[in-house]
Amino acid sequence: MDKLRFLQRVQEQQLEVTRHWIADEERREAERAQGERARPPQPDWVLELGIGVGSRPVEVHAGHCYAIGRRRKTITREQAVGALSEGVQACTHCRPDTELGIL
Repeated sequence: MDKLRFLQRVQEQQLEVTRHWIADEERREAERAQGERARPPQPDWVLELGIGVGSRPVEVHAGHCYAIGRRRKTITREQAVGALSEGVQACTHCRPDTELGIL
């Protein structure tokens, strides 16, 4: 009989561990979902900035581009067209000049 009580205690402890694990996973999933909802929308166009104050912009990117550097500024479609027409390079990965109809 003692062996059965011991087995019951072990199984109850395992059940409690499983319940904690499930609660932790549900909490993490809720945090991930909240983070997704709080994430700002992806910009349509991005200007990659040069190093230093007053330096020229480096490239124009589409907002979905994976090659955007850390120094960036969200810009409008008109600003992207203007930057490209002023000689700022178009990213060779996302080709914003093609998307904007500038060749």
